[in-house]
Amino acid sequence: QVQLVESGGGLVEAGDSLRLSCAASGRTFSNYVLGWFRQAPGKEREFVAAISWSGETTFYADSVKGRVTVSRDNAKNTVNLQMHSLKPEDTAVYYCAARSGAVVRLTPAWYEYWGQGTQVTVSS
Repeated sequence: QVQLVESGGGLVEAGDSLRLSCAASGRTFSNYVLGWFRQAPGKEREFVAAISWSGETTFYADSVKGRVTVSRDNAKNTVNLQMHSLKPEDTAVYYCAARSGAVVRLTPAWYEYWGQGTQVTVSS
């Protein structure tokens, strides 16, 4: 079992920055992939960013590329999502997800473990 807990969400104004964190506990997997996804009301869950546990490979959705940086701290079993220049369309519940794998995947269905989510609201 792997437990994931997100934190750092909140209400911000357009153009502001926000840092989300995901803390992992439980069994440590080899080839451990971590992903960030978001879901707005009435919309499908969409990919935001992903990173291999080693940090060697990262991916970003086109909608956030250049405004988002994903990073990790293996010693603390945490992964972070630093967001800049936030837009109202970034408003959503943000989820951290994980699965053991050799290749970073971008689809929500592939991931096995999920956090409870943290709300990000960006006002105009």
